[in-house]
Amino acid sequence: MQTLRFTLRPRTAFGTPLAGDTLFGQLCWAIRHRFGNDWLTERLAGYTESRPFLVLSDAFPQGFLPLPTVPGAFWVQAPNADRKALKKKRWLPLEELASDFRQWQSLARNDAEAAAEILYDGVKADKVALQEITVQPHNSINRATSTTGEGMFTPYSMAQLWFHPEMRLDLYALIDDARITAQELTEALMDMGKSGYGRDASIGLGKFAIEPDAAFTGLLSATDANAWLTLAPCAPQGLGLDAAKSFYQPLTRFGRHGDAAVHSGNPFKRPLLLAKTGSVFTPQNAPENLDATRYIGQGLSGVSTSVPEAVAQGYAPVIGIRMEQA
Repeated sequence: MQTLRFTLRPRTAFGTPLAGDTLFGQLCWAIRHRFGNDWLTERLAGYTESRPFLVLSDAFPQGFLPLPTVPGAFWVQAPNADRKALKKKRWLPLEELASDFRQWQSLARNDAEAAAEILYDGVKADKVALQEITVQPHNSINRATSTTGEGMFTPYSMAQLWFHPEMRLDLYALIDDARITAQELTEALMDMGKSGYGRDASIGLGKFAIEPDAAFTGLLSATDANAWLTLAPCAPQGLGLDAAKSFYQPLTRFGRHGDAAVHSGNPFKRPLLLAKTGSVFTPQNAPENLDATRYIGQGLSGVSTSVPEAVAQGYAPVIGIRMEQA
């Protein structure tokens, strides 16, 4: 599969984080609207049999990947290191992928440092933030009393995720270019960016722009890799992994349908148990070309009672890493 890197520029607040599995679900709707339902159905053939036509990563700060989720014993730490400060370092610069794995935590950046490198070329700026979460009040008016009230008329608040106006995000896409081209994917992504992504897209949230040309890229994997680092939530069950050498945080995804399926009578999907982005997985019988693997996971079916043909992305793009304990 070919690897594409897109540059996203947020244009509004977001109600939903830019996660690979959620992006895939909404992108399928964008593909359906642009190319037709039959076109999408053809591309989804074999999706649950380890033949995905498309696998999406999360959107990361430009030039960074998530620091692997491993125990602290894997990192080399100075005797007087500030552990609280180290725990906030969660973004590894791409140029440091070739460095000693045990040094990665000390080479990583926290949110403010990553934002400063993207926005100000590394110059420290006051009040710089990678993203901010604000609270937006909502209410419904009871037309009988012309006020809010109790029950369905109780005022409530929803969180919104804001990025700096000049923030740039990297989105990686693995494509089977015999089934979907870079141009077709770009067009669908641009459609999604214009209409809005995620929760409250209908009232203006989740809009983003795509920089004109997507770049074909090869993420740098260690030639002597012995494990994989995931770039999206994934379903690793049944993949023959070595539990003693795999590290992850669980994620329960309570999904719901978007677009026209909201009106299907039951917009809610079955809960899915996934492994969070940044997980590290080691196969029990590691192949010699482990670094050549581009994704792991599986396509998930049976996720909806109202739309039986619906699938969920349980795949994640991966890079090969040489995991060693300090």
